[in-house]
Amino acid sequence: MKPLPSKARAVIIGGGVSGCSVAYHLVKLGWTDVILLERKQLTCGTTWHAAGLLSELRGSSDMTKLTKYSMQLYSSLEEETGIATGLRRVGSLSIALTQERKHELYRQLSLAAAYGVEARKISVRELEGMYPHIDVSDVTAALHFPNDGQCDPGNVAMALAKGARQRGAAIFEGVNVAGVQARNGRVSSVTWEKEGQRGVIETEVVVNCAGMWAREFGARSDVAVPLHACEHFYLVTEPINGLTRLPVLRVLDEHTYYKEDAGRLLFGAVEPEAKPWGMDGIPESFCFDQLPEDFAHFEPIMEKALKRIPMLATAGIRTFFNGPESFTPDDQYHLGEVPDVRGYWVACGYNSTGIAAAGGAGLALAQWMNDDEPPFDLSSVDIRRMEPLQKNRSYLRERVSEVVALSFADHFPTRQMTTARGIRRSPIHEHLKARGAVFGEMVGWEQANWFAREGQEREYRYSWYRQNWFDNQRDEHTAVRERVGLFDLTSFGKIRVEGRDAITFLQRLCSNDVDVPIGQIVYTQMLNERGGIESDLTVSRLTETAFLLVVSASTLQPNLSWLRRHLGDEFVVITDMSASESILAVMGPNSRELLGRVSPNDFSNENNPYGTWQEIEIGMGLARAHRVTCVGELGWGIYIPTDQAAHVFEVIEAAGADVGLKLCGLYAIGSCRMEKGCRHLPDDVGSRDHVLEAGLGFAVKTAKPGYIGRDAVLRKLEAGFDRRLVQFRLKDPAPLLHKNEVVFRDGRIAGTITSGDYGHTLGGALGLGYIPCKDESEAALLSSSYQIEIAGESYAAEVSLKPMYDPNGERMRA
Repeated sequence: MKPLPSKARAVIIGGGVSGCSVAYHLVKLGWTDVILLERKQLTCGTTWHAAGLLSELRGSSDMTKLTKYSMQLYSSLEEETGIATGLRRVGSLSIALTQERKHELYRQLSLAAAYGVEARKISVRELEGMYPHIDVSDVTAALHFPNDGQCDPGNVAMALAKGARQRGAAIFEGVNVAGVQARNGRVSSVTWEKEGQRGVIETEVVVNCAGMWAREFGARSDVAVPLHACEHFYLVTEPINGLTRLPVLRVLDEHTYYKEDAGRLLFGAVEPEAKPWGMDGIPESFCFDQLPEDFAHFEPIMEKALKRIPMLATAGIRTFFNGPESFTPDDQYHLGEVPDVRGYWVACGYNSTGIAAAGGAGLALAQWMNDDEPPFDLSSVDIRRMEPLQKNRSYLRERVSEVVALSFADHFPTRQMTTARGIRRSPIHEHLKARGAVFGEMVGWEQANWFAREGQEREYRYSWYRQNWFDNQRDEHTAVRERVGLFDLTSFGKIRVEGRDAITFLQRLCSNDVDVPIGQIVYTQMLNERGGIESDLTVSRLTETAFLLVVSASTLQPNLSWLRRHLGDEFVVITDMSASESILAVMGPNSRELLGRVSPNDFSNENNPYGTWQEIEIGMGLARAHRVTCVGELGWGIYIPTDQAAHVFEVIEAAGADVGLKLCGLYAIGSCRMEKGCRHLPDDVGSRDHVLEAGLGFAVKTAKPGYIGRDAVLRKLEAGFDRRLVQFRLKDPAPLLHKNEVVFRDGRIAGTITSGDYGHTLGGALGLGYIPCKDESEAALLSSSYQIEIAGESYAAEVSLKPMYDPNGERMRA
């Protein structure tokens, strides 16, 4: 055999479509000495049996760019390599069988126009004309995406592999990678085995593209890659007389998809309850293998298919296929550099979208590796979003049984996972449960989202309209605005940064000035070199050399990674303290009075002004009272050692009856923060959003030298803004805003809503969104006419650059 080299710039592990795409794009960027190692044969894991469906539209503009690129790439590979990819832009059809699904499809239609994806609404009669074999008796709506299509997955991977070879990449099959070695926290080499031979390749860059083996392979190097394989079923008929070229068909409410292939019909399913596979590991011998048939599992899907496509009843079955695919805990794939080992990258866990995603994902990862920064906002797929607990195999096995179906599920706002629940709980979880809390889940944390009234069901009834908790949110919102509410924010991430050089380190990372006296709290961002927002946080100075950083639960791991990656020679210790303290937030105009009843300390403006903290006695416990707010009202976050949290909760609750205390959930915070126009990361602000255009210039100190992103801030001040984040309020009080509704300015598409909620005090739905404004004045921006489209219906909106509620912040400083 051709000898393996002893050194390489990059070693890619896994010869499926993902690994081949990464190799292709790295060499296309000019990387030399790129090696791909495949344990058996190219495509032999999942790629060879993928359905090969291609669709452009995704849930964000950046993810849509990547899938559109995939299709463009696959259409050009044949000319470049001589290998046909089988790409056929036959179009696709998505049909709805319910009114709720119809609403969702029409929302997608609006979004498609904003993202540059061609789509149109078609009538039932048009649907019959385009797909004459379908029963349309219960169809409520249908969309046609003319540029979608299908391809041959194996040939796509082979074309990418050949294109990579043509530019100098070396691809070796039959090579088992025993492990990845690291030195001083960075990849140093790869060890391999082939036909009894062993060797080492020195390299500083490894890409784990091992698909359903990626978790096990990563574990060999103590790298967490949370994914798990599930069985995937589809059926292929014998040739059907008269079956002509057809668009891909997705019957979302039946969890089925159909594609015509050489006169045969393939139909498959994303089952509501999937079958995890490979709990004890995937056999080393696995190569182009199938899993045992389980027709009993597939039978409910088959029954629906026979009714939907009656000609299937007389068609012969050529293949009943069952093969494994890998899935992640949140239905988003894994991309990027892992947090613990520099130079260890991943591209895997595609959740049945690997063929459509791999071209764009390979491009994005290669550019990320080349430039040391992502080319788009990739936070939704960044491997750093995963919590350590999510590598637990029992957790993964249970969670992925639900994840398989999510791509075809109704994507209702506030939809909650039902599997792998109850893992992380606040010390007062049972107290809240006994008082009617209805919990949601965030990276394993159980969070009280709303409180049911006595006799009210403690379940979600999902809808695109007002859900069954809407009135509960209103009552909790009103209590915070008029009296006082109590929130459990224990799930917030808490990071202690301490040491001799802590202030030097934080001053370099934070855009605001955090060199403040002990007892002060600073709201700030951590920026990248483009002025984009990597972190949105508060920094509290605890001592001369110790600081507490507080972030949202979902961004804890990316924050820890960002801090550790930027730690140089400074003498600093970074510690995740999230489990050591609970946070009880006491918010509302009566909060000062309530705290005065349970603590002998002075909560006056003179002693404890906004943006400061103090140590307090509370009940018979000790805590810190942080004078900050997440709802735009007078309030405190009470930081309590977890062993005292239940006691403090009981004391506050007992004292609160006379001042109108109400237990409140996170949905009330969402409503209040939207009225106040508070930004939420990653929805409203992120790595590609300039801090000034996001309206956060008040938290940026341009006079402070030396912090990351300062030069980008100064450049933006000189060049002017290209866009602004503004607040919208619908004039009609009935409709709701959630996210991704399309904004029209003077009749033209101008952007989308980044996040939305209902403003119960302001009396209408509110949203945030970016509007282009290059070379425009604020007056011109605000004087335009704005409409927001919701599922095809247009609603007039007011717009503001300042918070519509308490724009001067007088209430929170009262």
